[in-house]
Amino acid sequence: MDLKEEDILGADIGQHWYYRSKAAALRRAVAGINPQRLLDVGAGSGFFSRHLLAETGAQSALCVDIGYPSDRDEQVAGKPVLYRRDCAMTDCDLVLMMDVLEHVDDDRGLLRRYAAKVPAGAHFLVTVPAFGFMWSGHDVFLEHKRRYTLGEIEVAMRDAGLQIVKGAYYFGLVFPLAAAVRLASRRASEPKSSLKKHGLLTNSLLSAVCAAELPLFPVNRLAGLSAFVLAYKR
Repeated sequence: MDLKEEDILGADIGQHWYYRSKAAALRRAVAGINPQRLLDVGAGSGFFSRHLLAETGAQSALCVDIGYPSDRDEQVAGKPVLYRRDCAMTDCDLVLMMDVLEHVDDDRGLLRRYAAKVPAGAHFLVTVPAFGFMWSGHDVFLEHKRRYTLGEIEVAMRDAGLQIVKGAYYFGLVFPLAAAVRLASRRASEPKSSLKKHGLLTNSLLSAVCAAELPLFPVNRLAGLSAFVLAYKR
């Protein structure tokens, strides 16, 4: 999860249309596997794992991020959330990598590293920003290394030894508008986030648009702002 975006939105992150909608898509993506113990890699505040603890039957979360100043323990809905700078072998059955792989030089190496820490059968849910032609000052600001097509991130995960279950794009309905804005501002590539705080009306409208897309989300392999891939360790 991008810490710079968390800094922009602060305590309002749970109300922002983008994060509300992404959390709903995550919930749908993992609903069929009923995860119990979460390993959230590059977790930041742990927004997504905390959401799953509050809204699903998941029972615990281990949030790992090298940016933590120290280890600490918290609870969400009476369930433990452990914040650690690193972790050893674990019995977690779902590994979350929410907008993480685009930040590292060796995406396959990071996947292999955490695949080695979890048991066979553990699932991985990965999200990454989609399409190289959408590159802009937003990516520079967030210190991204690349953007991916759905096929590219699936190949990376297979190369790391994971078996793909399903992949799809999300934020497809807002994609044409976002693409038009990004392409119109390509010449202005100075580092600047395109994420902004919005009022109640805008957040409600865009949240409704994204909610309307959810029924089609599992089969959308055409276009979107984010690529979601669910896989498992053989």
